[in-house]
Amino acid sequence: MTACDIPALPRIPGITGSDTEPRFHAPWQARAFALVVSLHEAGAFSWTDWAAAFGARLGRDTALPSAATTEDHAAQYFTAWLATLEDFLNRDGSAPAPAVDAAAAQWQRAARATPHGTPVLYERGAAETG
Repeated sequence: MTACDIPALPRIPGITGSDTEPRFHAPWQARAFALVVSLHEAGAFSWTDWAAAFGARLGRDTALPSAATTEDHAAQYFTAWLATLEDFLNRDGSAPAPAVDAAAAQWQRAARATPHGTPVLYERGAAETG
């Protein structure tokens, strides 16, 4: 999936891009955005709380050099977006940091145990201890 394959969103100031600039530069960015919006719509947190936490996270991030590309800025923005989501899920106990770290380690073990060109099976990393 490319940025062009992602369905157009309605015009929302500050969220959607211009007609010539992609709204997302990678599929993971669209998925991260959709996940947060879905959790908000399900009542997991208020948009006011999200905006405050995300703004604070962005304020702590290091600015990119002026030569950085639009894709670099989008990656930094959505990395902060995901970090904010991790903070929310850790704080409310939905996904405590130790559990997320363990799942990430298991995924890395599974990826290393998977032959190149074949789908990664998460279970492949379960038997190893790290």
